[in-house]
Amino acid sequence: MFQHLSVEKMNELERVAKGIVSPGKGILAADESTGTMGKRLQAINVENTEENRRSYRQILFSSKPSVAQAIGGVILYEETLYQKSDDGIPFPHVIKNKCIEVGIKVDKGLVPLAGTCGETTTQGLDGLAERCARYKSEGAAFAKWRCVFKITEHTPSPLAIMENANVLARYASICQSQGLVPIVEPELLPDGDHSIERCQCVTEKILAATYKALGDHHVFLEGTLLKPNMVMPGQDCMIACSPETIAKLTVRTLRRTVPSAVSGIAFLSGGQSEEQASVHLDAINNETAHRPWPLTFSYGRALQASVLKTWSGKAENADAAKKVFEMRAVINGLAAQGKYRSSGPVNALSGESLFVPNNEY
Repeated sequence: MFQHLSVEKMNELERVAKGIVSPGKGILAADESTGTMGKRLQAINVENTEENRRSYRQILFSSKPSVAQAIGGVILYEETLYQKSDDGIPFPHVIKNKCIEVGIKVDKGLVPLAGTCGETTTQGLDGLAERCARYKSEGAAFAKWRCVFKITEHTPSPLAIMENANVLARYASICQSQGLVPIVEPELLPDGDHSIERCQCVTEKILAATYKALGDHHVFLEGTLLKPNMVMPGQDCMIACSPETIAKLTVRTLRRTVPSAVSGIAFLSGGQSEEQASVHLDAINNETAHRPWPLTFSYGRALQASVLKTWSGKAENADAAKKVFEMRAVINGLAAQGKYRSSGPVNALSGESLFVPNNEY
């Protein structure tokens, strides 16, 4: 007989999950690895040192307290969990003092999946329970684990879908046993020239397999969040789709595959520009079909790209960069309620594509 979570632990997991995605709130994904952060810093001619990474993330975390009206959770990289602000306050405390939940990326990155045509699975299950217990003691309340799929002529294969679904389920079960809310992230990359219909079909297969595995592993769904891709045509597809079409097919896909018990769905931005990510989220929240879960954001680049360029490694730009972050948080908070009325990109930076081929972080 498997070990049930206690009623107290289930209640706490559900409370945290629902709080992160309460109305108008989403997630800041600030969990880029050292290597990925290096690429972001290189683009603005800033050296990839621990101090520069700390200084940049301090801008995000030291924004004014009202940002908590739009940000319910922040996902950290392990390095950041142990860093401090200029005045010596650990970053988890800085974040929690704004009544924002602290999250942590717990996977160890992608590795090749043998027996496939270049597909991957995600490593990090070994020692995960111990790491989760340690992160919990450091102030984390939720966790994130990313699996990745790509549409080609032969992928994703049934093997890759099944393997990654089971990895996500094992991760989620372990997290909950240690008192952390798991964010389940099966990301279908936007690379390719596939149609939006192909994206819809593949996304449905991935999500259906994922929730079958979560059920098999006795994961408490009310104490989880989902971080999926929106249903969109491939980056190189020549047929454009309106925000209304993207919204309709995205909601239809979720209705077919995601149990209503899940506490919330927070989309990844998937290389969209900052403005596109907000417009599409707003359209999703204006879709007329019944949506039993909060539909919000868990954005990294789509909340940070303009912030990073505004800062550009200069201390005198920190206040201006904070204001940019606060503005983007407000915009996405409105979009998560279907209340964002776009009049076009608010600046040149917010309209730039953020697509990165075969994105890893």
